[in-house]
Amino acid sequence: MLRDKMADRVAADGFIAALDQSGGSTPGALRLYGIPDDTYAGDAEMFALIHAMRVRIMTSAAFTGAKVLGAILFEGTMDGSAAGKPVPAFLWEERGIVPFLKVDKGLAPEDDGVSLMKPMPDLDALLDRAVRLGVYGTKMRSVINMPSERGIAAVAEQQFAIADRIASHGLVPIIEPEVSIKSPDKPGAEALLLAALAQRLDALPEGRQVMLKLTLPDVTDLYAPLTRHPRVARVVALSGGYARKEACAKLACNHGVIASFSRALTEGLTAGMSGDAFDAALAEAIDEIYTASVDKHQRSED
Repeated sequence: MLRDKMADRVAADGFIAALDQSGGSTPGALRLYGIPDDTYAGDAEMFALIHAMRVRIMTSAAFTGAKVLGAILFEGTMDGSAAGKPVPAFLWEERGIVPFLKVDKGLAPEDDGVSLMKPMPDLDALLDRAVRLGVYGTKMRSVINMPSERGIAAVAEQQFAIADRIASHGLVPIIEPEVSIKSPDKPGAEALLLAALAQRLDALPEGRQVMLKLTLPDVTDLYAPLTRHPRVARVVALSGGYARKEACAKLACNHGVIASFSRALTEGLTAGMSGDAFDAALAEAIDEIYTASVDKHQRSED
């Protein structure tokens, strides 16, 4: 079956590309790509430009399933096309890359040290459309700024409740409770998150699996127990604002964790590059992130 083949790909060596910048983060992504704010007017032009950037990445000779397992898409990207095909079909059929979809609608204002996700009133209709387009799984993001036990418990509760709805559509949810790298007590927040996730994972029904997308922790291998949990299909790491070199160095020390980088993947890519230069820079980024995902540093106790 198709979904079984996709599950096998997700379990293989490689990493997941995050191509899911939404309205709030798109202007910054375009600036880094060499497109300033004053060169477009309104959301329609902005999203057309970011879609063109994503298509350039996806259709690059460097962007294949040899090292990239999956790609997380923004809703508009999922509904768009690449090389004449719907994007999810292009990724899977032409590149061997598993498509995922970002489903959250952004963050609510911070409360109790965390930002929960905004309401998603049209979630079920979006999930139905994703299934029809051949999407395998989803991703949704919350943010943790402070080591608040109550706030982090609320993040876990919301994430796992929505994950249940996503799973009911036959999709695999990626749960992303991002701990901000600017947190004044990042290790404290990460320790509380580990406990909250373990509790929720233990309560999942038999046969249910989720994926976790987590900030690279300050304590090396903090999340190793989650990589071995029977309810976890994969633990992936976000770059979280770290530059690619630093993100890859941290990732290489965390066993069982692969990358799901966004900014660190596109670092150095610009709109004005020639085709050859763009492909070469993207290939270099992919090689570096792939190596950090699969070639781990030896544990000190080994």
